[in-house]
Amino acid sequence: MADLTDLVSLVLTLRPMPRAGDLAEAPMWWGRASQALALEAIGLADGGLAAALHEGDGPRPFTTSSLLGRFPARGLDPAGVYTLRMTALRRDVAGALAAAAAANGPLGPGAEVELDRRAFCVESVARSPAVHPWAAATSYTDLAASYLVTAAPPDRQVTLQFTSPTAFKSQERHVPLPLPDLVFGSLIERWNAFAPLAFPVEVKRYAAECLAISRFDLTSRPAPGKEGGVRVGGVGQITYTTLNYDRYWMSVIHTLAAFALFSGVGIQTAAGMGQCRRVDDEGRRTNDDGRRTKDERRLTTDN
Repeated sequence: MADLTDLVSLVLTLRPMPRAGDLAEAPMWWGRASQALALEAIGLADGGLAAALHEGDGPRPFTTSSLLGRFPARGLDPAGVYTLRMTALRRDVAGALAAAAAANGPLGPGAEVELDRRAFCVESVARSPAVHPWAAATSYTDLAASYLVTAAPPDRQVTLQFTSPTAFKSQERHVPLPLPDLVFGSLIERWNAFAPLAFPVEVKRYAAECLAISRFDLTSRPAPGKEGGVRVGGVGQITYTTLNYDRYWMSVIHTLAAFALFSGVGIQTAAGMGQCRRVDDEGRRTNDDGRRTKDERRLTTDN
């Protein structure tokens, strides 16, 4: 992996390793367990970095997903496979995750990992979209150049796919709807926190005043919180269309939408919420019968 890689999205394929005494009923939410696994793996490479990630304030430079797959009768399928995604938004975190997922690493192929006191074997690790649509590795410079340094003007529309509950904190309230200013406000906050070149914060104002929701297919879904609490967020797809086309601002919007694959959107992204990615025209739902795209089925828990 290149030394200049800032952004990494790893998709781990896991197989359960049933042990005597395992509970028959598995949890339906594994966000905090996956966060603990990521911090443990990073800590083996750099204990100080793991401690800083656990205790730090502000946007976290990593995300994790819940465990994704089928849970027959609310249990693990011993013959099934599951996926778990981890991302990094900063070079030191990207390097630590990449090292952990390498051969003989604690997250590498053949390693045994534990989630919520249940054992799994890592069968494979995807690092590129050629292997899995949610895996990738790039730099902030290359990601921005894809949309800002190009002869083709950006599209008037951008579609985002949310595959775990996505919610926002706004004016001391939790909002479960991906409104344009909340989505791109969340993305610009994370981008400017970690990217070497900041974008104008006015992009949030452009999103609020110029982006309209032109299509959506969303469902509310709960995510367990601390001390028995529950947070409700939106899952599904949503398309935003500009009402006042501006090439520069839409280039920034598309860059931030692509960044969502790594950064997540909204609250609790380090613990499973806000898993999101930009969807191009080929990946949008074209049918009207409610069926999901193949790629969405590959990263949802109810497939």
